[in-house]
Amino acid sequence: MLWRLFKYLVGFLVVLVLLLLVGGYYYVKTATLPRTSGRLVLAGLSATAEVKRDAHGVIRIEAQSLTDLFFAQGVAHAQERLWQMEFQRRLGAGRLAEVLGPAALETDKFMRTLGVYRAARAAYRALSPEIRDQLDAYVAGVNAYLKTNPPLPLEFRLLGFRPEPWRPEDALVWAKLMSWELSHNYDAELKRYRLLARGLTKERINELLPPYPEDAPTVVRSVAAWPAPADGTLAEGLLRALPEVRVGLEASNNWVIAPERSATGGALLANDPHLRLTAPSIWILMELKAPGFHAVGASFPGLPGIVIGRNDHVAWGVTNLGADVQDLYVLVEAEGGYRYRGEVRPYRVREEVIRVKGRSPVKLRVRETVYGPVISDVVEVPGARPLALRWVSLDDGDTTLEAFLRLQRARSFEEFLAALRYYVAPSQNFVYADRTGKIAYVAPGRIPIRKPGHSGAYPVPGTGEWDWQGWIPFEELPRVEDPPEGYIVTANNKPVPKDYPYLLGVDWAEPFRAERIEALIRSRPRHDLESLKAIQLDEVSLLYRAFRPVLERLRPKSERARAWQKRLLAWDGDTRAKSEEASVFEAWYTELSRLPEAEVGERYWDEPRYLLRAMLEGDAACTARGVECMEFAADALEAALKRLGEVVPPWGQLHPAVFAHPVMSHDPRVRRVFERSIARGGDRYTVNVGIYRPEDFRMFWGPSYRQLVDLAHPEESRFVHPMGQSGNVLSRHYADLLPLWARGEYLPMGLGEVKERLVLEPGR
Repeated sequence: MLWRLFKYLVGFLVVLVLLLLVGGYYYVKTATLPRTSGRLVLAGLSATAEVKRDAHGVIRIEAQSLTDLFFAQGVAHAQERLWQMEFQRRLGAGRLAEVLGPAALETDKFMRTLGVYRAARAAYRALSPEIRDQLDAYVAGVNAYLKTNPPLPLEFRLLGFRPEPWRPEDALVWAKLMSWELSHNYDAELKRYRLLARGLTKERINELLPPYPEDAPTVVRSVAAWPAPADGTLAEGLLRALPEVRVGLEASNNWVIAPERSATGGALLANDPHLRLTAPSIWILMELKAPGFHAVGASFPGLPGIVIGRNDHVAWGVTNLGADVQDLYVLVEAEGGYRYRGEVRPYRVREEVIRVKGRSPVKLRVRETVYGPVISDVVEVPGARPLALRWVSLDDGDTTLEAFLRLQRARSFEEFLAALRYYVAPSQNFVYADRTGKIAYVAPGRIPIRKPGHSGAYPVPGTGEWDWQGWIPFEELPRVEDPPEGYIVTANNKPVPKDYPYLLGVDWAEPFRAERIEALIRSRPRHDLESLKAIQLDEVSLLYRAFRPVLERLRPKSERARAWQKRLLAWDGDTRAKSEEASVFEAWYTELSRLPEAEVGERYWDEPRYLLRAMLEGDAACTARGVECMEFAADALEAALKRLGEVVPPWGQLHPAVFAHPVMSHDPRVRRVFERSIARGGDRYTVNVGIYRPEDFRMFWGPSYRQLVDLAHPEESRFVHPMGQSGNVLSRHYADLLPLWARGEYLPMGLGEVKERLVLEPGR
């Protein structure tokens, strides 16, 4: 009898605990999710607007004016991505330590020294009154939503704070951060500076970091630097100080196809920007409608408008141009300042006060020069030569947002060009297509003109001798219209031929992706959205095909290695997720990349042309190791197989795409709640890119958005991004798009069947 009573009580307690857990979950869920249907009264709105959502959370906003449209977009962005927007503005303002504590202090110091938030304020002042009104309306929408005392995402609750009201610079600082992420030359200069400090000659550095091949494809078909004395310790420290938003140059494919190559009779456009994979996604899918305005595509949470997409007349896509818009200047210090143009200039000094959660505020002294901030002050290296940074995005007059908000309304290429005249940075490859069948390419932005002898590859003396000489005129920036080939392709490859009269830069992505896209376009006479999709999802590695001659000459040392050599030589190079050959090849390549470690202090897995030349022709790094390079390659295969174990896993299992939360990824217990991962194919050089860390093969960079547009049938166009529309971990739309993205599936480009309708009404 007592035993039965005991079992009853235990059962009752178990049920009670489960009910409390479930009830607690639904309470927390209800307390953190926004209202997406019904009515919401908001002060600042001039007329009723609607925010509609479909089964995937794709959003359509309909308003009766442009200012109300962007007001409503601010509301919708805040509903779905309030924490992401908060993190972005705090990162740009150097205010993360206020809520995250000492762990974020070094990042804050770097961002305060860089001064991007100050530059964002200056950018706001540069906008025209019309565009400033649109940005103000967006910010007013965010603030109106905050005034409703909405449910806050879980991150705010875990960190114990509430968001402050928004300001225009909070929006513009995210544009500055994206420019920083895609302006890659700062770290490329430091890399070479560090190699000089290790005693390498410029000739050897050019072998290790070979220039772009002259026979590789360019977008436009036709048309010796002085190194400063190097300081290796300073360069190492500055490279470590780089915030994690940096992803390097591998950032996107796009192409357009003319009607004569189209099976539908209209121009076709494809775009897939490659950026850091994050939880939540960097993008949010939206359709915006107001009288005289209709745009659909990918928007940035925190900024008004559509960044990549189409309207009723034109479509556009962007990839990173990679133009060199940053230079480091080595200062010559003197009593009272630094030497510049024969005189001593005093530093302009500003004091930054950084509040730190749980600690006393930290004061930071930042020195400014004619070039920009003394960036080396973030690294304490006694006796080091100061380095100042010149960067286009820190200059006044940045009207890049104006360009984007104007180009969305373009009805012709002439109007599109007129909008791009406002574009400053980051320099991008814009591809264009319209309903008339026109295709085009433009690379807008402020790109500096350097004096002969200054390549931008190394830091130079900051004495005035190597100052920029102005900007490349807009009319002379790279441009193509309706080329005879019937297509235009960009993939971060060098955009101009050697006879182009201006130096755009010296660091370009390897041409493999551009070569593969061009070959696939030429492989058939006509294309449609399905063939564009096949190109966008292609995972054949030209890296493998380049290294096949090395495999052919290889003399493996074990029976297992000989068997795998045979399998690899019979392989087609398709790095799909199920491929075991891909696992062995990628592991072998990462072992090959160890070749110059003793000489340069790191592996060179992103310099395949150096490694290929070394394997086939020999190299000083092999001599230093006391082996022939082909013997090193054989040893690398043995090491790769040992690393993989007795049973080689398929590439997708070894190579998951990982979507890490920018804050909640440090504690393993919390990380499991916010982080997502999924099996993926591809490598750094495939069209469907899968950039991974060589130490563990985990993929943290990849296609952040995919878009396919048919200008003959715009309603049949497609788009998708990974993760989901919501940034709230408890939402059903937090990661519901991830399986579609991984399988290579798309959504119709626009709103599907309406599942939720939120009416925004004007209030006091």
